[in-house]
Amino acid sequence: MKKDITFKELKDSGYQDKTINEEIQQNLIAKIKAKEPVFEGLWGYEDTVVPQLKKAILAGHHINLLGLRGQAKTKIARSMVNLLDEYMPIVKGSEINDSPFHPISKYARDLIEEKGDETMISWVHRSNRFYEKLATPDVNVADLIGDIDPIKAATLKLPYSDERVLHYGMIPRANRCIFVLNELPDLQARIQVSLFNILQEGDIQIRGFQLRMPLDIQFVFTANPEDYTNRGSIVTPLKDRIGSQIFTHYPRTIALAKQITEQEAKISSDDKKRIKIPSLAKDLLEEVAFAARDSEYVDAKSGVSARLTISAMENLVAAAKLRLIETNSKSTSVRLVDFMSIIPSITGKIELVYEGEQEGADHVSKLLIDKAVMVQFEMIFPRISKLEKEGIKTAYTDIIKWFSKKSVELNYSDTDEQFYSKLNTITPLNDLIEEYTAHLSVEDQNFCKELILWALTINKKLDKSENETAFTFDAAGIGQYFRN
Repeated sequence: MKKDITFKELKDSGYQDKTINEEIQQNLIAKIKAKEPVFEGLWGYEDTVVPQLKKAILAGHHINLLGLRGQAKTKIARSMVNLLDEYMPIVKGSEINDSPFHPISKYARDLIEEKGDETMISWVHRSNRFYEKLATPDVNVADLIGDIDPIKAATLKLPYSDERVLHYGMIPRANRCIFVLNELPDLQARIQVSLFNILQEGDIQIRGFQLRMPLDIQFVFTANPEDYTNRGSIVTPLKDRIGSQIFTHYPRTIALAKQITEQEAKISSDDKKRIKIPSLAKDLLEEVAFAARDSEYVDAKSGVSARLTISAMENLVAAAKLRLIETNSKSTSVRLVDFMSIIPSITGKIELVYEGEQEGADHVSKLLIDKAVMVQFEMIFPRISKLEKEGIKTAYTDIIKWFSKKSVELNYSDTDEQFYSKLNTITPLNDLIEEYTAHLSVEDQNFCKELILWALTINKKLDKSENETAFTFDAAGIGQYFRN
């Protein structure tokens, strides 16, 4: 924390007053020239959103981030704080962060006129220069702009037209700061209108009194395209005053999606040491989100948030952690059967269309997991033929024949030794793993054993039954043929 100084000391230090746009631009340019990362942690936006953000900042524009939920819009806005100077000088006691060089409130103007160079200056850290408001239908002008305080007026014996009787709202208090208004279309049209002059001329109108207050604010708005049709819209004159509209998007590859999940999921260092997560399990988790975005049962306009996989990863780890506690084991690996624990993460993060509602959220979630399983399976193993020709052997014939006489029960709560010893009894399964996954780690090979069984049940070559504690795999379809 920097100590207070006088206005004279500030001027003698060589401090140059600048607008927030100039401040952000200068720091952006310095980072680019020094080849430092500007917006860290925004995976997948390096060649799309980030270049547009840089141009908008250099143009001095207010920004509207337009995209579906879970596309890091708020994270982008918050990351802009790193482009501010570490400390900003203000007239001490000012409610609206008055610059001593260009005071705009009556309090600051009168104080500087009275004390001149002896005016005390305090400092605001950049972490306190970020204001955020969620636009909801109950937000009013007083919340954003301010209102007349009748108690102040009576106490000071001042008319309502005097600036000193104002109670400032969030926007004036965000002077010389970044102000983020999330979900802008949800803001009532009459409230949006109150922002017109602030964005353009710097006027504030409160209960019919107009104040000339040239606020210096970097506005960042966020909006969801769905809101334009379902709940509201950005009124045209306001949209016209926002300099740059930038579209965000979901990660376009599994690799990028994995980086986001790994960065955002809250997993303790102790859990990371004790719980191994196969690479294929991480891929499968992201495939579930990709499957949801393409599903006929899921409302594409609503989107599938990146928070789905973040929450799902935390649930996967929690399932493995519960197993450690129940079995008193020292370590374990995430299994495919553990993926049933991510269903609550899916159902809470997707909006279903009518057909999906008829199927039910839990059933749709299981279909999405099955679809993701088949994508992963077919990247490693030969496709499973729908029809088996008698006498022609496939890669899976021996496995199916093995199940014609036996079954396997895989319990969630089995220790790793118990769980994988059951899988290892399926000798044809081990042969297939050796043939197609020799290049993979032991954890991934073990995960593939479950992947094969799961894929065979999806293709109706085996049966899979489930209870609260286990999955049981046994013969079905062509397995019956071998029995006979």
